[in-house]
Amino acid sequence: MVVALRRHTLLPLDDCLYALQPTIPHLTRSSLHRCLQRHDISRLPDMDGDKPKRQKFKRYPIGFFHIDIAEVRTEEGKLFLYVAIDRTSKFAVAQLVEKADRKTAWEFLEMLLKVVPYRIHTILTDNGIQFAEQPRNRNTAYSRPMRFDMICEANGIEHRLNKPNHPWSSEGQKTIRGIVFPRDGQVERMNRTIKAATVKRYHYDSHKQLLSHRADFLDAYNFARRLKTLSGLTPYEYIYKIWTSEPDRFTINPIRQMPRLNT
Repeated sequence: MVVALRRHTLLPLDDCLYALQPTIPHLTRSSLHRCLQRHDISRLPDMDGDKPKRQKFKRYPIGFFHIDIAEVRTEEGKLFLYVAIDRTSKFAVAQLVEKADRKTAWEFLEMLLKVVPYRIHTILTDNGIQFAEQPRNRNTAYSRPMRFDMICEANGIEHRLNKPNHPWSSEGQKTIRGIVFPRDGQVERMNRTIKAATVKRYHYDSHKQLLSHRADFLDAYNFARRLKTLSGLTPYEYIYKIWTSEPDRFTINPIRQMPRLNT
């Protein structure tokens, strides 16, 4: 069972441990590692070449979201994946759209505000045209109010932007319409995680299949995946923990969004 789980899911060691402990209560991290070593699967294969260098983030209270866009494909064609992840709780929200423009960006923000059970205080995006005026047009006669910023202001949210043309390495950059922008580490890793679990592993005949699988994956991630950075809690268990100690940060009781058995 242990070997089959590792080979099929390619989960990291700690995630394998969390998944197996309900079935094998006496299983420890060291015994699991020895088992994987014996079967020569203690090291995961590199999915996307060299891994980017990880940097520690400053600690913030829950409500600091990173937002980014990725491109995915099915047999029917191209879709764009909006992804938002909380820097602290690791709670993730995603939406598939046919166009990545200013309208779909602010619509995703409105959806995010409805889904997240606590107040969002900060949003970090890149300088893409979906989120902000291009740097050369800011504070000029050509600048105009952005609906995305107007929604942020109406909800007391600070909208932060990555610095354009930041002197990072090529691995830490992406290009939008010829302009180079630095990548935002946390949400970029979440993009890769979603892609690795969906379009890079399975073939989808239709957009509908990908939509369904993406929703199932996010439910499993938010409510069932125990994360080492959260001391073995799932993102939603961490949210509930914060709710018990800091209820003033919440707009609704997070228990209302917990999945339940069908009745």
